Amino acid sequence: MAKRDFYEVLGVSRGASADELKKAYRAKAKELHPDRNKDNPNAEAQFKEVNEAYDILKDPEKKAAYDRFGHAAFDGGMGGGPRGPRSGRHPGGDFSSAFSDVFEDLFGDFMGGRGAGGARNRASRGSDLRYNLRVTLEEAYKGSQKTIRVPTMMACDDCHGTGAEGGAEPVTCPTCSGMGKVRAQQGFFTVERTCPTCGGLGQIVKNPCKSCRGAGRVEKERSLSVNIPAGVETGTRIRLSGEGEAGLRGGPAGDLYIFIEVRDHPIFQRDGLDLYCRVPVSFTTAALGGEVEVPTIDGGRSRVKVPAGSQSGKQMRLRGKGMPALRGGGAGDMMIELSVETPVNLTSRQKELLREFESLSQDNHPEGSSFFDKVRHFWDGMKG
Repeated sequence: MAKRDFYEVLGVSRGASADELKKAYRAKAKELHPDRNKDNPNAEAQFKEVNEAYDILKDPEKKAAYDRFGHAAFDGGMGGGPRGPRSGRHPGGDFSSAFSDVFEDLFGDFMGGRGAGGARNRASRGSDLRYNLRVTLEEAYKGSQKTIRVPTMMACDDCHGTGAEGGAEPVTCPTCSGMGKVRAQQGFFTVERTCPTCGGLGQIVKNPCKSCRGAGRVEKERSLSVNIPAGVETGTRIRLSGEGEAGLRGGPAGDLYIFIEVRDHPIFQRDGLDLYCRVPVSFTTAALGGEVEVPTIDGGRSRVKVPAGSQSGKQMRLRGKGMPALRGGGAGDMMIELSVETPVNLTSRQKELLREFESLSQDNHPEGSSFFDKVRHFWDGMKG
């Protein structure tokens, strides 16, 4: 049975471009794949026919020979046809190569396939960097401008990031022809791996730059000014776009991520937007009532009224005196917790007055009876 015209097999004209050939091949390969046509006994033969046609037409040398001589260029009738290192096997029998093309075309986008342009058209982006920055609670409240020093990889000034002496452009890797990957035949399958010569870049440097030794980058420490917005808290992340490591071969730089850690404060404890502060008050102020002066996070002071009969642990609220919201929307509150202080180092007269005060204060306890009265009532109940 005579072979069909390869262009007819793929359903394209003789003037079809490489992209049109590839698009037609992918469509036919999907349509005729044996796994999708288990009920069609001719599917495998048709699938091989499509692979054979594309294996010839995708190669410029083989395509030129086919356009000139047709199938005779590959059946041995032309003697000196395009058999040689690149076509040592009959195209119809190179099923593993075709299978590799199908796998790459169908699944390359999901598994990091090289795509149409290969390594030559992929820029190598620089790595992202992390910097931990500690700030005070006051700085987190007001916001601040901080200068940091970051060690990073920067583009070499001598070769302008190319890695070649004098800034010359790198040349295409001869091992992988710029694809960044090489293929090796292992039985039925074709295995693809990173090119050992260029390390997957697709390019090599003939005369490496002496300053960076061909890397195109050098390690330096640079100063950056960072704006710390008001309202940050521990764990807040600030992203500085393009301030990470320089890319390889002129690729874009990575980003710098600054992670904020707010130091503990000797007076205030933070819970979200609210601040908590323990304020000592004297025994007499707690009993008789009065005012106390408390510090605020903005550096000022506020006077707070203490109700008569206040106990330790009583909380009072100063609205709007907490931390500002990071993206606007008001501020939290400041919660004041009273801590009643017991007098020490009493004189004999003070002790005498306190004993007199105690004898007159049986009915002035917060719960209406003293602790000892509660104990006495408990034991009386047990005896009864």
